[in-house]
This record gives sequence, structure tokens and C-alpha cells, in this order.
Amino acid sequence: MSDLVSIDTNNYAAMAKAMGIAGDDASDKKKTNTLPRLRINHAALMGETDMNGKSVKLEVVNGGTYRLDKPDVATYYGASATIRPFMQRFMYKRFVKNMSAKAGEPQGSYHKTVMADSLNIDLKDNQGSFNCGKPAGYVKDFKSLPIETQDLLKQIKRVRVIFGVISLDGVTNEKGESVELQESPFIWEIDNRDAFKTMGEPFNQLAKMKRLPVQHNIMLTTEERKLPNGNSFYLPKASLDVTNTVKLTELDQTMFTDFMAWVQNYNEYIINEWGVKSGQKITQSDMDTVDSFIDIDSAESVG
Repeated sequence: MSDLVSIDTNNYAAMAKAMGIAGDDASDKKKTNTLPRLRINHAALMGETDMNGKSVKLEVVNGGTYRLDKPDVATYYGASATIRPFMQRFMYKRFVKNMSAKAGEPQGSYHKTVMADSLNIDLKDNQGSFNCGKPAGYVKDFKSLPIETQDLLKQIKRVRVIFGVISLDGVTNEKGESVELQESPFIWEIDNRDAFKTMGEPFNQLAKMKRLPVQHNIMLTTEERKLPNGNSFYLPKASLDVTNTVKLTELDQTMFTDFMAWVQNYNEYIINEWGVKSGQKITQSDMDTVDSFIDIDSAESVG
């Protein structure tokens, strides 16, 4: 990993690559688990209250709220949020069900690739293959593919991974009680197709303006969508604040370095798993490839 990991607002090209926006073409078709994970909570959480001596169930956390899971600490909920993204990466993932799972056993597992600054290259995965089994190249006629290949492709998700800091609005716990939450780092793996596109728009807008994502806030709410069975799910709605520019601090420099190290640790883990599962020896070229996903060309400090 390069030691050149300072945020330089005067070097857009180098920092855009490092923060994962240089390769985001909108026309394109053990340690790593300690970051708080951001999700949208689709189903309401139910609680109980006493009413005239009877226990009555009621919603204590609405569906469509943002949920921040802090490992070994607590889970927090907020109807809206403000994030300041430091960087983004891209990967593929696929959930594979454990068809013989018994009670108390894992119901399945995720196949995941390394994280890169674009999806325009083949990415090694933790199963010893590439792209979670997705065939290389562009598929012109999806319907002409064998059914099993169609099913496989439907299971493989493009993922936009955003790293940054977040503030939740109207923070509550799982009981609906108001709690305090300071601004927190987060990782957000976005695999819904519509959400993937929605959350790419602020990055594309900033790239056109030659502005770094860490310099701006994005306000988040959610939008309800109905399923055929009557249930609901929610998609993010993002509003980029281009009027105000955030002044960067030394703490931001440290946070950025930590995010970069997190990605490197994750990628090294996936590369090692690829080697074990494929039976192939990990080469220096493989590790250099991991470094190339995160290297920066400038040693300048915050501008």
C-alpha cells in the first residue's frame, strides 16, 4: 500500500481515482467487519405498550428508516440522514442459500469479489473464480442464454460501496426510544439496481464539477415502493449540497487513511480466499493489483 494517502483538494485527478469516482461511468451497463454498516430498514419494528391493562402491539420504528449497525455496540435508526462520502468502490456479490440448513445453522453465505474503482475488469472472488461466476463480456440477448445462466446472472448483484461519515436525524433505538449518536463512520453496500443508480448520481455530478465527495454533504430520505403482494420496500432519495463546501480537518485525513486500509485488508482477504479455493498460488502481481485499487499519486495534505 502506498504511504501517499493524504486528501489533496487541488489534485482532482489523483483523488478522484482514490475516492472511486474516476471510473464510475453512468453508461456502463476478521477486521473488515468492524465498520458500522448503513442499511435501509424496510419493515417496521413492533413493540408493546400497556393500554387499559392490556398489552397492545404498535410500531416503534417505521419502515423506510435508515439503520446504522455498530458492531458490539447498538443499532440506531433515523427517518433521514446526512452523509459525507469519502470514497466509493465497486464489487459483485451473490447470496447462495444453504438448502440443507437446519435450525440454528446459517441459511446461506455471500460470495464476494474484491473491491475496485470500476467494474470494467474481472474481479477475483472468495470462491476461487471471477465476478462471482458472472460470464465475461456484455450479454446482448439475455433470453438466449441457458436458463441456469439466466438464474445465475439474476443472483449476482452489482454493488456500489460507499465509505463516509453519517449523522442520523431523530435517532432512536430498536424500542423507539430517543438516543444520542455522534457523527459516525460507515460503510454502505448498495446492491439494489435502482438504488445503485440513484446513489451514483451525486458522485457523477461532483465528478463533472471536479469536486471531491468528501467536500460535500448528501441529504438522504427514502421513497416507498409497493410490491405485487402489497408489501413495501424503500429506495434512497439523495440531495447533494453543492452550495456549501466542507473544510477538511486532520481528523478527516486520519479517517480517509483508515478507510483505505480497510479496503486493502478486505481485498487481501478475498485474494487469499481466491488462492485457497482455486488452488493457485498468490503472486506478487496479485498483491500489486490490490495495491493499484487504492494507490494515490500525491503526498500533498488537505488544501
